[in-house]
Amino acid sequence: MVSDNWSKKVTEISNALDLEKNVFTWNNPKKIAQSLKNSAEASTRRKGTPLQSAMSMLNFYINRAGKNLPVNRKNILEQTKEELRKLFQ
Repeated sequence: MVSDNWSKKVTEISNALDLEKNVFTWNNPKKIAQSLKNSAEASTRRKGTPLQSAMSMLNFYINRAGKNLPVNRKNILEQTKEELRKLFQ
């Protein structure tokens, strides 16, 4: 889990997306991807496409966690990227 309070705060109160609580802790990549897609499509504050916004938030979370992100969590989040791409095709 990411213990960095700054990145936690950003993901909770993002100016671009309203995320479901604890979305990045879920174990189902398809469920995470669907939630990110829903948030991105519902947002009126995003600057890019829904795919860009969803992927940016996911990459932000992964990058901020860095070496503190357990391998199994990183694998789930990397699978989420693939699921996001499928959802937006």
